[in-house]
Amino acid sequence: MERDGTEPDPDARWLTAALHTAFVLLLGGAIARLLTHGSADGGRTGRVLALFLAFGVLYLFGRLRAPAPLHGERPTVRHLCWLGAVLVLWLVLLALEPSATWCTMPLLFTGLHRLPVRLAVPLAGALVVLVVVSEIRVATGGFNPNLVIAPLALGIVATAVLVHSRRLTARQRLLIDDLVRARGELAATERHAGILAERQRLSAEIHDILAQSLSSQQMLLQAAQRHWHTAPDTAHTHVRDAAATADRALAEVRRFVRDLAPLDLAENSLVQALRDLAERDGAPAPAVEFRLDAEPGLPGALPGPVEAALLRVTQQALANAREHAGAGRAVITLTCLEDRITVDIADDGRGFDVRRSPHRGRAADRGHGLALMRMRARQAGGTLTVESASGEGTVVTMSVPLTRETP
Repeated sequence: MERDGTEPDPDARWLTAALHTAFVLLLGGAIARLLTHGSADGGRTGRVLALFLAFGVLYLFGRLRAPAPLHGERPTVRHLCWLGAVLVLWLVLLALEPSATWCTMPLLFTGLHRLPVRLAVPLAGALVVLVVVSEIRVATGGFNPNLVIAPLALGIVATAVLVHSRRLTARQRLLIDDLVRARGELAATERHAGILAERQRLSAEIHDILAQSLSSQQMLLQAAQRHWHTAPDTAHTHVRDAAATADRALAEVRRFVRDLAPLDLAENSLVQALRDLAERDGAPAPAVEFRLDAEPGLPGALPGPVEAALLRVTQQALANAREHAGAGRAVITLTCLEDRITVDIADDGRGFDVRRSPHRGRAADRGHGLALMRMRARQAGGTLTVESASGEGTVVTMSVPLTRETP
């Protein structure tokens, strides 16, 4: 559980316990001196002993019934009344028995530790003066300067140390509050960034699943419309292909809702998924060829995000070649090495100037697709390069390094 400004501090409880222990020990020492070096008058000794015991009971009982204020809080009226009663009884004992001065330090620390500084410092000064007066009153022989200097020095040191400690504690609490506030702001920022990243990822998934499928269906249906009267068999083939594309898109959407994983990878390996993609996207255009450049046993098992990114980038590159480049042929090449896996998608379309930013219309669609491909490659820990020029086709390359830690 986080500690706020009102929760007791473990160090404060430890210091309070130490003060109580010191008070009990010093009170016991004062009573022992009274019994061993007190007046021969037994009645007076008994009355002083009763006052000592009442003083101790009042001190300890008040700690339960009139608790001290927490740091930063004002003392309650009950606590001030208890502290006043303790001081009055101590003054009576100080007037009757010099050994009562031994209980000064616990009282001094109690007042300084909990009371506001404007009340604690005058109280400390009054206690020190009373101790000095009491010591001088009972002193015998000549004047001893140490009776004045020693209590003053101890009182000054105790006051300075405790006031400094309280100010350090206050500054630490301000720093902790700032840290907690900064941590909350950081958590909110991270949540916001996570939401934006998830929205971007979902946008990419929807783009890959729906936009590409609808574009393929549109082209197939347009081709079927062109051949509807002149080549009915070809038109019917295009319609069947469009229906098959719609079925796959529907299955992808259902899979997307379920776990957002590519359906092709759920059913096949990456190599088979790319080969099926080449066969499926080769009608009506462009004609797609799949090539595998790998040693036996490669590629091995790859992380799901890497396989998904390679497949999605390939899908997007083929969609660009079909929709924007007017390509008649495309080649997918999967190159598998021990430390790297690369997919190249080359087409013979009209190409474009990669140095120019996409503007409006269909070029903007292509620019959005390239941005998504770069994002996918980056999220998979790889890189994406695009080589193209007007009239010279396009080559899209995604490369992902493989390490020993890659499962």
